[in-house]
Amino acid sequence: MDIMGHDSRRQKKKFATMKSVGTKLIPFLKTFCIYFVLWLPTSNPSWFSALIKCLPVLCLGFFVLAHSISLGVHRPYAKKVLVALLFSALGDVFLTWGDQGFFIHGMLMFGISHLLYTWAFGLRPLRLWIALMLLLLGVIYYVAVYSYLRGPMIYAMAGYVVVLGLMSWRALARAACSSYDRTWGRSCTAVGAVIFIMSDLLLAIDRFCFTVPHARAIVMSTYYGAQMLISLSIVEQSEPEMFWKQN
Repeated sequence: MDIMGHDSRRQKKKFATMKSVGTKLIPFLKTFCIYFVLWLPTSNPSWFSALIKCLPVLCLGFFVLAHSISLGVHRPYAKKVLVALLFSALGDVFLTWGDQGFFIHGMLMFGISHLLYTWAFGLRPLRLWIALMLLLLGVIYYVAVYSYLRGPMIYAMAGYVVVLGLMSWRALARAACSSYDRTWGRSCTAVGAVIFIMSDLLLAIDRFCFTVPHARAIVMSTYYGAQMLISLSIVEQSEPEMFWKQN
């Protein structure tokens, strides 16, 4: 057996994959930079500012679609991630007019997106201790912000904390597996989920509790980063995961 030749082919294949992924991510990276260069004011929302805001996420949807087309296979996991990204982009549009009464609509779109991510991540391995840990953190956070909430937002925030916790539980549980089953794709979803939590918590604190310096820049950069990491997870999936999802 030519072990050296086999390793060489693996390295070439890995390099080709990285090059292909990097090329498909260029539209996302460009629109990410455009958003921060233009830095359109949120006090005067328009369809143009909504487009600039959701373009990076739409480009991640293009990345997922382009990668699936290049493989010639549209896996269920990638389809769910793609639809979740589209709902996230719609949530961005609603949040552009958040001060005009559409903030809850945006939360609903992101809630659906998190449920789709949860569906994509699956329920194996279960890792209930992670769920209990996130539940405790969610309760602590909700109690801390409860006094600042008014009207329907009291219930909307509770629901959003639950679905965000569900998504994060499944993402972290997939990464907390044996070394044999662990892949960098699963690690991407776990890190992406943690960053998503940080981004959303900071957004809520800045909006409902007190002003956080440079909150918008931190929230948007972490939000785009989290979406990118979750999108990257479509590139690599373990064989055991694909087996149980197909049977």
